[in-house]
Amino acid sequence: MPLWDKPDITLIDGHSGSGKSRYAAELAHKTGALVVSIDEVYPGWDGLDAGSAHIYEHVLRPLAQGLSGRYLTWSWAEGAPGQWREVPAGTALVVEGCGAIRHDSAEISENRLWLEAPEDIRRERALARDGDMYAPHWTRWALQEQRFLALHDSRRLAQEIRKLG
Repeated sequence: MPLWDKPDITLIDGHSGSGKSRYAAELAHKTGALVVSIDEVYPGWDGLDAGSAHIYEHVLRPLAQGLSGRYLTWSWAEGAPGQWREVPAGTALVVEGCGAIRHDSAEISENRLWLEAPEDIRRERALARDGDMYAPHWTRWALQEQRFLALHDSRRLAQEIRKLG
Protein backbone atom coordinates (compact mmCIF):
# COMPACT_ATOMS: atom_id res chain seq x y z
CA MET A 1 0.00 0.00 0.00
CA PRO A 2 1.51 3.36 -1.02
CA LEU A 3 2.13 6.04 1.59
CA TRP A 4 0.67 8.75 -0.67
CA ASP A 5 -2.84 9.47 -1.83
CA LYS A 6 -3.36 8.11 -5.32
CA PRO A 7 -4.56 10.94 -7.57
CA ASP A 8 -7.87 10.71 -9.37
CA ILE A 9 -6.94 10.13 -13.01
CA THR A 10 -9.58 10.18 -15.74
CA LEU A 11 -8.74 9.23 -19.31
CA ILE A 12 -10.98 10.39 -22.17
CA ASP A 13 -10.35 8.84 -25.57
CA GLY A 14 -12.01 8.54 -28.95
CA HIS A 15 -11.47 9.46 -32.59
CA SER A 16 -10.69 13.00 -33.66
CA GLY A 17 -13.73 15.26 -33.38
CA SER A 18 -15.67 12.98 -31.02
CA GLY A 19 -16.04 15.67 -28.33
CA LYS A 20 -13.16 14.77 -25.99
CA SER A 21 -11.90 18.30 -25.40
CA ARG A 22 -15.31 19.75 -24.62
CA TYR A 23 -16.23 16.85 -22.35
CA ALA A 24 -12.88 17.11 -20.52
CA ALA A 25 -13.31 20.85 -19.98
CA GLU A 26 -16.80 20.35 -18.54
CA LEU A 27 -15.61 17.55 -16.25
CA ALA A 28 -12.65 19.60 -15.03
CA HIS A 29 -14.92 22.56 -14.35
CA LYS A 30 -17.17 20.36 -12.20
CA THR A 31 -14.38 18.56 -10.34
CA GLY A 32 -11.52 21.05 -10.23
CA ALA A 33 -9.21 18.61 -12.03
CA LEU A 34 -6.37 19.71 -14.28
CA VAL A 35 -6.83 18.92 -17.99
CA VAL A 36 -3.90 17.68 -20.05
CA SER A 37 -4.68 17.49 -23.74
CA ILE A 38 -2.48 15.14 -25.72
CA ASP A 39 -3.07 17.50 -28.68
CA GLU A 40 -0.53 19.76 -26.95
CA VAL A 41 2.06 16.97 -26.98
CA TYR A 42 1.84 15.06 -30.28
CA PRO A 43 5.08 15.90 -32.11
CA GLY A 44 3.46 16.67 -35.44
CA TRP A 45 1.01 14.89 -37.69
CA ASP A 46 2.74 11.52 -37.33
CA GLY A 47 3.07 11.73 -33.56
CA LEU A 48 0.10 9.89 -32.06
CA ASP A 49 2.19 7.04 -30.62
CA ALA A 50 4.91 9.35 -29.35
CA GLY A 51 2.44 11.74 -27.70
CA SER A 52 0.57 8.93 -25.96
CA ALA A 53 3.81 7.32 -24.72
CA HIS A 54 5.14 10.70 -23.54
CA ILE A 55 2.07 11.38 -21.39
CA TYR A 56 2.23 7.90 -19.90
CA GLU A 57 5.97 8.02 -19.13
CA HIS A 58 6.24 11.62 -17.94
CA VAL A 59 2.85 12.31 -16.33
CA LEU A 60 0.73 9.27 -15.54
CA ARG A 61 3.42 6.90 -14.27
CA PRO A 62 5.06 9.48 -11.97
CA LEU A 63 1.67 10.57 -10.56
CA ALA A 64 0.75 6.93 -9.88
CA GLN A 65 4.01 6.64 -7.92
CA GLY A 66 3.24 9.72 -5.83
CA LEU A 67 5.66 11.94 -7.75
CA SER A 68 5.21 15.09 -9.77
CA GLY A 69 5.00 14.76 -13.52
CA ARG A 70 5.73 17.04 -16.42
CA TYR A 71 5.25 17.04 -20.15
CA LEU A 72 6.86 18.71 -23.14
CA THR A 73 4.43 20.60 -25.33
CA TRP A 74 4.68 20.75 -29.11
CA SER A 75 4.56 24.08 -30.92
CA TRP A 76 2.40 23.39 -33.96
CA ALA A 77 3.16 26.87 -35.34
CA GLU A 78 6.91 26.31 -35.22
CA GLY A 79 6.90 22.56 -35.84
CA ALA A 80 9.22 22.11 -32.87
CA PRO A 81 9.19 21.22 -29.16
CA GLY A 82 7.64 23.88 -26.94
CA GLN A 83 7.78 24.29 -23.16
CA TRP A 84 7.74 21.83 -20.29
CA ARG A 85 4.63 21.97 -18.08
CA GLU A 86 4.54 20.68 -14.52
CA VAL A 87 1.86 18.47 -12.96
CA PRO A 88 2.23 18.43 -9.16
CA ALA A 89 2.03 15.15 -7.26
CA GLY A 90 -1.49 14.33 -6.09
CA THR A 91 -3.16 16.42 -8.80
CA ALA A 92 -6.60 15.27 -9.90
CA LEU A 93 -6.15 14.90 -13.63
CA VAL A 94 -8.17 14.54 -16.83
CA VAL A 95 -6.12 13.39 -19.82
CA GLU A 96 -7.94 13.75 -23.12
CA GLY A 97 -6.96 12.83 -26.62
CA CYS A 98 -6.62 9.91 -28.92
CA GLY A 99 -4.10 7.68 -27.21
CA ALA A 100 -5.16 8.50 -23.65
CA ILE A 101 -6.37 4.95 -23.04
CA ARG A 102 -3.58 2.46 -23.67
CA HIS A 103 -2.81 -0.85 -21.99
CA ASP A 104 -0.40 0.59 -19.42
CA SER A 105 -2.34 3.80 -18.69
CA ALA A 106 -5.55 1.86 -18.10
CA GLU A 107 -3.90 0.08 -15.17
CA ILE A 108 -3.24 3.32 -13.26
CA SER A 109 -6.37 5.33 -14.01
CA GLU A 110 -9.52 5.57 -11.97
CA ASN A 111 -11.90 6.38 -14.83
CA ARG A 112 -11.74 5.59 -18.54
CA LEU A 113 -14.27 7.05 -20.95
CA TRP A 114 -14.60 6.45 -24.70
CA LEU A 115 -16.53 9.00 -26.77
CA GLU A 116 -18.07 8.24 -30.16
CA ALA A 117 -19.77 10.25 -32.85
CA PRO A 118 -20.53 9.59 -36.53
CA GLU A 119 -17.58 10.26 -38.84
CA ASP A 120 -19.27 13.09 -40.75
CA ILE A 121 -19.98 14.94 -37.49
CA ARG A 122 -16.46 14.27 -36.19
CA ARG A 123 -14.88 15.58 -39.38
CA GLU A 124 -17.07 18.70 -39.34
CA ARG A 125 -16.13 19.42 -35.71
CA ALA A 126 -12.42 18.81 -36.25
CA LEU A 127 -12.26 21.03 -39.32
CA ALA A 128 -14.29 23.77 -37.60
CA ARG A 129 -11.83 23.61 -34.70
CA ASP A 130 -8.57 23.40 -36.67
CA GLY A 131 -9.64 24.64 -40.10
CA ASP A 132 -7.50 24.36 -43.17
CA MET A 133 -4.49 23.28 -41.12
CA TYR A 134 -6.13 19.89 -40.38
CA ALA A 135 -7.99 19.23 -43.64
CA PRO A 136 -5.05 17.80 -45.62
CA HIS A 137 -4.12 15.53 -42.69
CA TRP A 138 -7.54 14.02 -41.86
CA THR A 139 -6.89 10.65 -43.53
CA ARG A 140 -3.27 10.50 -42.36
CA TRP A 141 -4.36 11.02 -38.77
CA ALA A 142 -7.32 8.63 -39.06
CA LEU A 143 -4.97 5.82 -40.16
CA GLN A 144 -2.80 6.40 -37.09
CA GLU A 145 -5.89 6.33 -34.88
CA GLN A 146 -7.04 3.03 -36.38
CA ARG A 147 -3.66 1.40 -35.91
CA PHE A 148 -3.20 2.71 -32.35
CA LEU A 149 -6.71 1.81 -31.25
CA ALA A 150 -6.41 -1.70 -32.70
CA LEU A 151 -3.06 -2.20 -30.95
CA HIS A 152 -4.23 -0.96 -27.55
CA ASP A 153 -7.92 -1.93 -27.82
CA SER A 154 -8.71 1.42 -26.25
CA ARG A 155 -12.48 1.22 -26.66
CA ARG A 156 -12.64 -2.13 -24.86
CA LEU A 157 -10.48 -0.81 -21.99
CA ALA A 158 -12.93 2.05 -21.39
CA GLN A 159 -15.28 1.66 -18.44
CA GLU A 160 -17.92 3.76 -20.14
CA ILE A 161 -18.82 4.46 -23.76
CA ARG A 162 -20.79 7.56 -24.66
CA LYS A 163 -22.23 8.19 -28.07
CA LEU A 164 -22.43 11.88 -28.87
CA GLY A 165 -24.19 13.22 -31.94
